Amino acid sequence: MGKMTSSANDKKTLRQRLVQERLHLPDRLERIARLQQVMRMWLMDRQDAVVGAYWPIKGEFDPLPALYRWQEDAVLGSSIHTPEDAAVKQNLNLLNPSEQQRRIGLPVVNKEHKTLIFYSWYPGCPMEADAYDIPKPKDTAIIVPTLLFVPCVGYAPGGYRLGYGGGFYDRTLATLQPKPFTVGLAYSNALVPDFQPEAHDVPLDAILTDAGQIFP
Repeated sequence: MGKMTSSANDKKTLRQRLVQERLHLPDRLERIARLQQVMRMWLMDRQDAVVGAYWPIKGEFDPLPALYRWQEDAVLGSSIHTPEDAAVKQNLNLLNPSEQQRRIGLPVVNKEHKTLIFYSWYPGCPMEADAYDIPKPKDTAIIVPTLLFVPCVGYAPGGYRLGYGGGFYDRTLATLQPKPFTVGLAYSNALVPDFQPEAHDVPLDAILTDAGQIFP
């Protein structure tokens, strides 16, 4: 790839190419399995109880299965079980979402401020389409994550993220107090080694891919 400038046209073209590559990955299932494992192992060292994530679109990696397992682990007190363990699921589903030890949030766009508000999500919770036709929790509690998983269209050395250009995450992180620990999720083919960050670009705290922890 030639050196990438920071012009809007260059970024738009790069986004389009990376999304198309992601949609047509020939080894998608293998990459998903590896990144699920990387994410679960990484979470073992964290003490967070409220985690923000996202509903996957445009071929994005789906973080919700790994987060549900993370939530199950708190109920079990152990990570040694199978995803089909009916007793585990029953124990977890018997808990009111507000009583669960670990909580997961999905973002909803605040139309007025163009920022994200996180609503509690759990498997089977009521969902509805937001203004961008992306599923969001319906009538669940607002939560404030201390750890935030962010989808990356592309990523670069130094923890920089290429998103879709809407600026929702940048504006949200500027308002959340305390600021959550931010982790980008991407497939390893999305690396943009010559990405030129702009003055307003804020690096993520970590980046995880199917190849492992890339940053720091």
